[in-house]
Amino acid sequence: MSPDSLAPGSVSSGAGGAHSDSPAPALWWERPDLRYVGRDLHLGGHNLAVLAKEAGTPAFFYSGARVLANLRRVKAALESTGLPHGIRYAMKANRYGPLLTLMKTSGLCGIDACSPGELRHAVRCGFRPDEVSYTATSVSPADLEVLARNPTAWVNADSLSTIRRLGAVSPGRAIGLRVNPAMGVGYGENQLLRYSGERTSKFGIYKEHFQEALDTAAASGLSVEGIHFHVGCGYLNGQLDAWAAVVRECAWFLDRLPKARIVNIGGGLGVPHVATDRPLDLAAWAGIIRDTFKDRGVEIWVEPGDHIVKDAGVLVLQVNTVERKRQTDFVGVDGGFNLAMEPVFYRLPCEPVPATLPSDAATAWDPAALKPVTIAGNINEALDIWAENVPLPPFAEGDRLVLLNAGGYASAMGSNHCMRAQAEEHLLL
Repeated sequence: MSPDSLAPGSVSSGAGGAHSDSPAPALWWERPDLRYVGRDLHLGGHNLAVLAKEAGTPAFFYSGARVLANLRRVKAALESTGLPHGIRYAMKANRYGPLLTLMKTSGLCGIDACSPGELRHAVRCGFRPDEVSYTATSVSPADLEVLARNPTAWVNADSLSTIRRLGAVSPGRAIGLRVNPAMGVGYGENQLLRYSGERTSKFGIYKEHFQEALDTAAASGLSVEGIHFHVGCGYLNGQLDAWAAVVRECAWFLDRLPKARIVNIGGGLGVPHVATDRPLDLAAWAGIIRDTFKDRGVEIWVEPGDHIVKDAGVLVLQVNTVERKRQTDFVGVDGGFNLAMEPVFYRLPCEPVPATLPSDAATAWDPAALKPVTIAGNINEALDIWAENVPLPPFAEGDRLVLLNAGGYASAMGSNHCMRAQAEEHLLL
């Protein structure tokens, strides 16, 4: 079975390679390219324990094959709509240069950038400026000068101020407007992952200001030929109805744009984080796009980030402390939230697993052998906890632990808090 054959987060039939008379329990996150072979966890055919020994920890590993497979799935879904389309990968999710160059050589996507640094980095990795859409907020005069020097990059303006000042330095340009439908959707009920909704957001142009935005563009010598909306992150099947309502609401803006030729539906497509999550139904997602925009004469752009890279990457850490404090068993590791902020700051669930099992898979994952532990990072802050009371096989000091779903919004959001160094990154081919 090829890595392309299962959607993100699909459940495999078992833990491959286990040497036991009893079948190993199915692990919700396993798939053909991410599974135990014998006692060792493999990603894209590579033994993570061996890689971590060679590279040291902490270390990120990204499966190039998985990234390309995820891009192909999104492309196939868009093709099923029968509408012209394009993928603009949101590089803020993961900007690792070798990974971006792999995407460029695949021919499957362009780039969505949100800063001059990202625009320049995309070009250094092989993308042409005309393959880049630029969607930023609180845009400075220095930012606008960079855009003026790159007239073929597509700009989505999210404020009247940006429209007016962009026109002053780059008149005659065709642009899109980022709109805000005052409706949001994200992973589960997590309000932190919604970019629009009842609470007034800094993002985008609301209905009551849309005509003023069009008038400002016309007065500034800009031609508005597209709309853009990105209303949240990580939505799955349970949020598709709400997302469909958002898309329909955004058609209001399209109705008032006579020169419309591009509709950028943003990103936000999610991946499973826990056993009860199911992979996003891309056929249903594509059906919403088709039903809303057919016969509109527009090209559909989408800018996924997490959906492309998150489940293609892992973070490998070394266990340095195994100790019981009162009623809690702690497993301390050599990396903290400075390497991956989402579990702490966005409350996204984190899935830690052993790089090497202490015994065959069937025995190691037997419920009777599992022990609730709290995985603690090495940042000197109380909130630096990866996961609490998660049942896992026993760990010993010196073992290596793998954090799944670390391919997106991890290294790219890293910091040097406590002067803890960033992890090395590695592309697996």
